[in-house]
Amino acid sequence: MRVAMYYNNRDVRIEDIPMPQIGPGELLVKVIASGICGSDVMEWYRLDRVPLVLGHEIAGEIVSIGKGVDRYKEGDRISASHHVPCNTCHYCLNNHHTVCDTLRRTNFDPGGFSEYLRLPAINVDRGVYLLPDEISFEDATFIEPVACVLRGQRLANLQPGQSVLILGSGIAGLLHIQIASALGAGRVVATDMIDYRLNVALRLGADAVIHAKEDVPGHLRQVNDGRLADLVIICTTATQAMKQALKSVDRGGTVLFFSPTDKGVTIPLSINDLLFRNDITLTSSYAGSPSDHMIALKMIRNGKVCVKDMITHRLGLNETGLGFQLVAEATESIKVIIEPHKQ
Repeated sequence: MRVAMYYNNRDVRIEDIPMPQIGPGELLVKVIASGICGSDVMEWYRLDRVPLVLGHEIAGEIVSIGKGVDRYKEGDRISASHHVPCNTCHYCLNNHHTVCDTLRRTNFDPGGFSEYLRLPAINVDRGVYLLPDEISFEDATFIEPVACVLRGQRLANLQPGQSVLILGSGIAGLLHIQIASALGAGRVVATDMIDYRLNVALRLGADAVIHAKEDVPGHLRQVNDGRLADLVIICTTATQAMKQALKSVDRGGTVLFFSPTDKGVTIPLSINDLLFRNDITLTSSYAGSPSDHMIALKMIRNGKVCVKDMITHRLGLNETGLGFQLVAEATESIKVIIEPHKQ
């Protein structure tokens, strides 16, 4: 079968590898659509493990079923989690599924940028989601990123009526805008360096936007009744954005570090001025739990999150390299979908 083999952001090759062979409890899935995630283009995180077949935002059809699988059948339309937790360790039992050791060891074989993939038995047991007719394969590629956003806002304890500042209006930031609004945020403000993305942020529900090169805290006060934000969500790897976040959060507020930085980045932090005197909470979020995926599926199905309008490019497997360049450049693209069987 054909796969898009990743060597770096400018070197993605179409190669042939053997079709995965499934065993007991496993599924073979024909990949119909697979989204390119911002994390897929983080070279510092990938280059020591290349070559790789990436792709974890997948949707497809079951084409073969391993012995002992009775919940699914050939032809079922599904999405699936590439990482799944054990559900029995200390972290899982304390609702921190995404730091479970098992979750970090599980994955697809080989990855979503391939014609077919094997779902290991543990993924079949706790990470497969049947798609209702109302959800297209393209829409289903958003289940995983929406799940990540839901978990982040839950950990940040977003409350109805709170003001939210979202730094970075890429795919994650745009999902945060929509979900914060759906969960009852009072005012949602977004930033970015690219005018195209600021316009998309307004179209998808932001109450106001601020160019990231401007005085973000000052402009925020102008559009937020003189106050800073109750919740600041960082959806960019830019160090400057993290400094902006600390200057833009109101007393008693929360900063959610949703995106990683480049390797080795640190920022100065005044414990007394920021934390001790002002009751600021700093928190982070990684991935989503199985329950987050189920909620994400329901929100997409019910139209609470408008995902279809976020797709800017639909490419065949042969064009995966172009897709990686578009996502890495982060200019006039939002969501890039790879369709491995597209002719």
